Amino acid sequence: MKITLRYFASLREALGPGESLDVREGSTVESLRDELIARGEPHASALARKRAVRAALNHAMVDEPTPLNEGSEVAFFPPVTGG
Repeated sequence: MKITLRYFASLREALGPGESLDVREGSTVESLRDELIARGEPHASALARKRAVRAALNHAMVDEPTPLNEGSEVAFFPPVTGG
C-alpha cells in the first residue's frame, strides 16, 4: 500500500522533505521506522531507536503501534521543547 512520508526539523535536514513509499499491508508506524532504519545511513542515524522521534499520522500525534492505511501521511520529527 502506498503512503506519504514527511520529515521535519533536524530530520528534514538529514533526510530531505519526504517521499512516497510502498509498505506491506498491516504495517505500523513502528515497522515503518524499523524499515527506514534498515536502509542504512543516513536513515539509521536520524531515526535510531536511541533518539527521541515523534510521529504523526494524518496530522494527529500517534504512538508507534498505530496501524497504517492506504494513503496515510506519516510525519516524523524530533520532540519540540519550549520555554
